[in-house]
Amino acid sequence: MKKYLTTIACIVFATALSSFTQAKVKATPEGEYYQLNVYHFKTNNQIEITETYLQNSYLPTLHGIGIKNIGVFTSIDNDTAADKKLYVLVPIKGLNQLADIPQILTTKNDTSSYTSAAYNQPSFERIETIVLKSFELMPRLQTPQLTAAFQERVYELRSYEAPTPLLYRQKVKMFNAGGEIALFRRLGFNAVFYAEVLAGSKMPNLMYMTTFNNRADREAHWKTFSSDTEWKTLSALPEYLHTVSKADIYFLRPTSYSDY
Repeated sequence: MKKYLTTIACIVFATALSSFTQAKVKATPEGEYYQLNVYHFKTNNQIEITETYLQNSYLPTLHGIGIKNIGVFTSIDNDTAADKKLYVLVPIKGLNQLADIPQILTTKNDTSSYTSAAYNQPSFERIETIVLKSFELMPRLQTPQLTAAFQERVYELRSYEAPTPLLYRQKVKMFNAGGEIALFRRLGFNAVFYAEVLAGSKMPNLMYMTTFNNRADREAHWKTFSSDTEWKTLSALPEYLHTVSKADIYFLRPTSYSDY
């Protein structure tokens, strides 16, 4: 009888331990992937054709297969730039979905000016695709909590290249364990994502996006950030020195049909 009770107790304990482990695993955020498509244009007509396609076909199709929170942004300096740009940020469940999306779009039999453009009148010059994986301490894309109208907002996309793989890992650590993400959160930067670049033309590389109600709001936030005591201490630590060899900053504005 005693042996029987001992066996039962072991089974109960094992079951409880298994349930706890499973609950812990489920509670642990797994993160997500992002596809960032950067369209390059020469003319405003190309932008108009592409935006019509994105609004009327691309976004509705992806929404239909359960992909939400798709961001579509124009470069703020498009009016004067020779290389005009449009950015499309798509959160994806996994790398398999990255391969599925083009096939799904193909089956739509789209005949718009975007898809059926003549070879000598393309609807864009080139599409640059970047694949990213979310950071540990911000595993899910966040929609910004802003009050300004879309046409007034300023979204800041930053790209940080590192000189070596080791220094790149240190910069990623600085954002996570080092506390940089927490600092941005404390100062109200309304970040959309922080992520490692898995595939792109600039490697090793990480990217992140913060958002503001307007340009003045952006300037005020960065002024506070640069003078923050915690940031001064963090950025001076030897382990995080020389971790960025090149930083690119892109100022964007969400389109009227962007999900955020």
